[in-house]
Amino acid sequence: MSSCKSAGMSIIFAALLALLIGAPTSATAASAAEINRNAANALADLYRQTPAAKALARQAKAILVFPSVVKGGLLIGGEYGQGVLRQGEKAVGYYETVAVSYGLQAGAQSFSYVLFFMTDSAVQYAKESKGWEFGVGPSVVVLDEGMAKTLTTTTTRSDIYAFVFGQQGLMAGVGLKGSKITRIWPGP
Repeated sequence: MSSCKSAGMSIIFAALLALLIGAPTSATAASAAEINRNAANALADLYRQTPAAKALARQAKAILVFPSVVKGGLLIGGEYGQGVLRQGEKAVGYYETVAVSYGLQAGAQSFSYVLFFMTDSAVQYAKESKGWEFGVGPSVVVLDEGMAKTLTTTTTRSDIYAFVFGQQGLMAGVGLKGSKITRIWPGP
């Protein structure tokens, strides 16, 4: 029985490894037009679900939208998504988010997340860094639905506010800790 169990674990690990190795890179990135279209749809969904996000957007210096991040794992996990940094209605850069994790986890899911950059220095950091992680650099506050309801223009004091939404699939928890964000250059 233990050989069946280890064979099953080996198959699952090999499938996960293939998923991580086969994850898109900047060389196979979606087109800029596709990323922009998906980002606009994701923002519309967020604003419809969370009016506080729309109010925050009016104050933001820039907004980084990851319309679809795919996450999967069994003990070892990974996630990947592509997004666009917007200032006003203009796209000023494209980014990917990548994370690898380990621990008690199993399943697969997709979700969206949006980062609202509230300071010019946070926007500059994102544009000039060669990749940055949550927890390093500007301060990031991840807002859940309850916290978003109490957010007002007078309580916004952090560099970046993050909203995670649209979760689909079966995997316990969504976290942004450990995610690395790097600039990419997709085709038109």
